[in-house]
Amino acid sequence: MNQQNNFNEAFDLAGAVQYGAGSVVSRTITKKDTGTITLFAFDKEQGLSEHSAPFDAMVNVIDGEAEVIIGGKSHFLTSGQSIVMPANIPHALKATSQFKMLLVMIK
Repeated sequence: MNQQNNFNEAFDLAGAVQYGAGSVVSRTITKKDTGTITLFAFDKEQGLSEHSAPFDAMVNVIDGEAEVIIGGKSHFLTSGQSIVMPANIPHALKATSQFKMLLVMIK
């Protein structure tokens, strides 16, 4: 993988972001006016508090397990599974084990 964060060559998605003890680590793959693609690594029990966004966002779990809460309903996802968090609906995430996800948001 290119050290300058240019993801214009093949790279290992899960290996592009590392876990941090007691934290959430993020790494932007691309950020444009039309949307963003971001990798996240969550240590166990870490998460993102409830919030909403003006655009749909797709979560793809690439390692581990997470609880994704959308509009008050819990969804338990494991590696390889995805879910769309609809625009303007409150959502939150919590790592039930260490987990990594790819977040794709298109405006």
